[in-house]
Order: sequence, then C-alpha cells, then structure tokens
Amino acid sequence: MEEIRNVAVIAHVDHGKTTLVDRILHQVRLFRNNQAVQELVLDNNELERERGITILSKNVSVRYKDVKINIIDTPGHSDFGGEVERVLNMADGVLLIVDAFEGPMPQTRFVLQKALQLGLKPVVVINKVDKPNCNPEETHEKVFELMFSLDATEEQLDFPTVYGSSKQGWMSSDWRNPTEDISCLLDMIIAHIPPAQQMEGTLQMRITSLDYSSYQGRIAVGRVSRGTLVPGTQVALVKRDGSIVKNTMKEVYLFEGLGKEKTKLPVRSGEICAVLGLENFEIGDTIADPLNPEGLAYMKVDEPTMSMVFVANNSPFFGREGTFVTSRQLRERLYREIEKNLALKVEDTNSADAFMVYGRGILHLSILIETMRREGYELQVGQPRVLTKEIDGEKYEPIEALTVQVPEQFSGKVIDLVTQRKGEISNIEVKGERSHLDFSIPARGIIGLRNQMLTATEGEAIMAHRFKGYEPWKGDLTVRRNGSLIALETGTAIAYSIDKLQDRGSFFIYPGEDVYAGQVIGENTRMEDMTVNVTRTKKLTNMRASGSDDKAVLSPPVRFSLEEAMEYIAADEYIEITPKSMRLRKILLDETDRKRAAKAVDPGAH
Repeated sequence: MEEIRNVAVIAHVDHGKTTLVDRILHQVRLFRNNQAVQELVLDNNELERERGITILSKNVSVRYKDVKINIIDTPGHSDFGGEVERVLNMADGVLLIVDAFEGPMPQTRFVLQKALQLGLKPVVVINKVDKPNCNPEETHEKVFELMFSLDATEEQLDFPTVYGSSKQGWMSSDWRNPTEDISCLLDMIIAHIPPAQQMEGTLQMRITSLDYSSYQGRIAVGRVSRGTLVPGTQVALVKRDGSIVKNTMKEVYLFEGLGKEKTKLPVRSGEICAVLGLENFEIGDTIADPLNPEGLAYMKVDEPTMSMVFVANNSPFFGREGTFVTSRQLRERLYREIEKNLALKVEDTNSADAFMVYGRGILHLSILIETMRREGYELQVGQPRVLTKEIDGEKYEPIEALTVQVPEQFSGKVIDLVTQRKGEISNIEVKGERSHLDFSIPARGIIGLRNQMLTATEGEAIMAHRFKGYEPWKGDLTVRRNGSLIALETGTAIAYSIDKLQDRGSFFIYPGEDVYAGQVIGENTRMEDMTVNVTRTKKLTNMRASGSDDKAVLSPPVRFSLEEAMEYIAADEYIEITPKSMRLRKILLDETDRKRAAKAVDPGAH
C-alpha cells in the first residue's frame, strides 16, 4: 500500500506558490517532452491569468519514489482567507514559501497562523534567492521569530528549510550551492511531512470544497478522515444543524496529475477524493456511515468585515448589453455563489431589487462582481461599508494591519496619508533604499487609500494589509474628495462641450460616448457637485464656420478599474456594471430629487 502525503502550499501574494507547483509537476515528468505547457498551469481561470493571482484553491497529485503527494495550491490574499481555511483541513503538513528579499509579509502571518492552529507541520521554502540584495539567512531567522510569536509547538519550530529559485527550477539545502532540480524539496516533503493516518472505524468525510461539471452537476471534494469510502453505496449526510439525510454515491474520483480518475476500489482514510451523485449538500457537511452517522465539527470561517448593496440595474441604459438583467436572476446568482464561497453572506433587503452582500474585503467582492459581469449580468453596486459591532454599549470597528514598502524619500508622505485616516504607526525599518512601514488602521481608512498612496509616491508604494481584530471606534475620518461633475441631459458627449468645461475638473468619458442625465462624468475641482451639459453642440451661424475655430485639445479621461471605482464612489452614488461598460452614477438621477434629498438631510442647505 502506497503512502500518501497531503501538503498545502501557503505564502504571501506573489511569493511564488503556483510557480513552485509548476516546477514539481515538471520534475515528476507529468508532461510529455513535446507537450506545449503554459506557465502557471494551475491558474486556469481567466481572471486569475489576467491579474496574476490565485483566487481558487486547486488540487493536483504527483507520484515520487512510490509515494503519492497530494498538493493543494492556495490563494495568498487575505480576502480569500475563507478559501485557505477550508483547504488546510485536508492537509497534514504545509509548504511555507517566503521571498528571500521581502521576508515574511502580513499575509504570510495570516496563513501560517491558520496552519499552526490546526497543528500542521511546516516545511519552509526560502524562494527567489537569485534576486539581487536578498538575504536568505536573515529571512530564515525572521520566519523562526514569526513562528515563535504565533505560539508554534516545539515540533513545529524544528522545521526543515530549503533554499532555491522556483523560476530557475532548483532547490537546495544550502543557498550557496545551486542544484540541477528540485528533488531536494520532494525528498524533504517525504521525510518531514507525516504520512496520512489510517483511521479505523465508521466512515467520516468532511466536504471542504465544491466542483461543478455542466453534465455531472455538483461534485463534493474532501478528505476521508476515518473508515473507508466504497463507491456506489448508501451514505448519510450530516448537516450543519445536526439533521441527517440519506444519500447514494454514484461515482468516486481520485486526483491523479492534473485531472481526476474514476475508481471502483474502496477509498481509504487520508486520501482526498471527489464524490458524484450526492444531493443537496453544502460545504462543511459530513459524509458518514448510514447506520451510525457521526458528524465532524463544523468549519469556522472568519467573519465578513465589509458590506455592499447589490441592486438590479435600473439606469436609462438598462438591458442594452447584458443577458441577465432582472432582480430575480441577480438574486439566484448571488445565492448560488454562497454555496461555494464560504466567507460570503447575502441578505434580502426591504426592496425586492436590492441585496446586501457581505465579504472579506474590496478584492473579494470585486472578483465576484467581475465574474458576474463576464457571465452576462447587469448590476449596480453601492459604496463599500465596514461592519461595526457593539460591545458593552461601545461601538467597535474592524482594524487592519497595513504594511507599506516605499523608497525612503516618500516615507514622510505615506505616514502623513495614513495618520489622516486615523492610522497609527507601529514599526519603521529601513532596508537599503526602501523603508518598510507597519501601521494599524481602521478598515474604512483603507478604502480609497491605494490611489492616493500611488499618486503621492509616484507609483512606487507596495501595500499589503490583513484583518487584525475589532477595536473601539476611532472617530470620523477627515478625508474628503472633490465633488462630482454630473451630466445634465441624456445624449452623446461632444468634444466641443468637454473642451469648454475642462477648467471645471477632470473627465471620465471620451467624446462620442453616450451619457445619461445623472451620470457622474468627471470630478469637480471644488468640493461640491456640479451639473454640466456635455451634449451641447456648437451653433453655426454666418459668422462662425464649422472649422475656423481652434481645434479642441482634450486631456485624456481618467479610467478606473473596478476596485478603484469601488474605492472612489461617494455614499450617494452607484457603479453601474454591464458586460461591456462601467459607469458611475448618482442614486437619484433627477437634479430636483437630489436637491430635495439634500434639503431633507440638511435643512439649512440652499
């Protein structure tokens, strides 16, 4: 009977998790010599490839020296922390990858803490030792200190370390002696990560993730924690509330290489498999013995810290580009998402068209929106809000630990920006020409900070943040943005009008674009909103010919990405998102309605 090792790969964003998994796949000759293989084999989702980040965790399995190694690639962003927590339940040990130059980052801390709490054995990989100015020994010390501060056990602190470069494709126990391949790492996995335990007794398997196939339906993926799983037999599903549902498994698949292979043999404990044919299951349910069903403890995932309102599109341009435009379709899609996305919550509101969606951060919510728009949905979203709690009659808010890496000459500007948003500095470290700054800042202070930070540091700042905990409310932020330029009429934007209005502020639209009344088309130079007419054409008379004036010279418009727009909009604005376009708009499109609403809030307003 072959041994099994279940290993999860964890690290901060961009420290080389997926690249390392690539190297392992090449090392065990999973591909033919003449096979065309793209880089980052596992990031197969379109959004993942575009952004260069892993969003969904994936399983692959390789064989090395008669041992089967199940590798689980995890995302690095804290916004997908729900994904990481789930899959760590399937592993017996973790590969912790740390960049030799950057050292442990906020995210390293977050994922490592989760792994240590579950009692997993770490193997540390210090990656990117080919980078200039890197210091592998210092990084090794910092990893040790980090583990110590996270209360690791003696056994966990006695971790083996491998040095190397995933990109160049070598790993070694000494960074000064490069080797030819990464067999050193695979040997280390076999030597130090405990084999999957054979637990005798009745069947128990926790469903940790979902797969979907268009012709086979929903597939349950998990690890058999006790007993054996026999394909085609009857099982019991133990739900969250303790209720038990009888079910029959039709087919069972094991992970082999990059795909799955059907098996007819019983699957023993410690193996990760995919089960077809179960009905009405959710993540966290336990597949158990039908005669003596025992459920496993339910998985706890960190609470959401941010909410956004999702509204069915009701703008004047509604239904031009999308295929799914009704509030019923939007509701169905959101509730379908929470089946597999554990860290997400959806609630109905008083209005039939609006839904409250709670998530872990801006990136978490924007990936959902981006996925939906690509599927052909039209929707509108409101300003992101942080979720506050009341403890002993006091208001508490989420606090984030923020780290900023920036050239030394800009560190004053960064500190200034963060303290304006009620941030407090906790540590300053200078490495060469770059400063490493640590802050604790309210989560609402991070909304809109990235843009300002990049402007102030000429695009040099590298920001990363993770959720720290709830602390008493820090008071109102003094940050104000300028007012909006709002379109007066529906029609086509004319270059002549935009040219005449350029001194009023910067625009977000190109000439020739269709706009509607109430759409936000630019940013005012002053603090208040201003309604402008960009659809007015030039009146031609005997005295004014069409071509004799100076040609209009227009500044290029500001174009936002989805995250930037989410951070930019004010409380009385929506982002309208369709498969082809993204527009900012006021919630109340009519100017008179807006004035009336402003008066109701502030009776002294003119």
